[in-house]
Amino acid sequence: QVQLVESGGGLVQAGGSLRLSCAASGRTFSGYAMAWFRQAPGKEREFAAAISQYGSTTYADSVKGRFTISRDNAKNTVFLQMSSLKPEDTAIYYCAARQSAVVMARSLYDYWGQGTQVTVSS
Repeated sequence: QVQLVESGGGLVQAGGSLRLSCAASGRTFSGYAMAWFRQAPGKEREFAAAISQYGSTTYADSVKGRFTISRDNAKNTVFLQMSSLKPEDTAIYYCAARQSAVVMARSLYDYWGQGTQVTVSS
């Protein structure tokens, strides 16, 4: 069982930056692929970025070059550094985990955090 707690969301102007954190419980954090999804008002939850157990990363085209996902296994934490933020990045950002390989399908992630709100003003 893994519990995930996101933090770091907030209000930022377009062009600004934010760093999200996701703290995980449990001793086997390093064995999980971790991902960030986001859900804008009235839209489905969509994949943003993921990092494998070995550190390889995958990004959605919409965030590639602007967002960076990383993990610190010693601290059981995954991060999402977001730069050059746009109003269309406004969403609730969710952290997710699974014990198998990185995938982009939200239905294949087993554990989810409660989400953190990111609002980008124009």
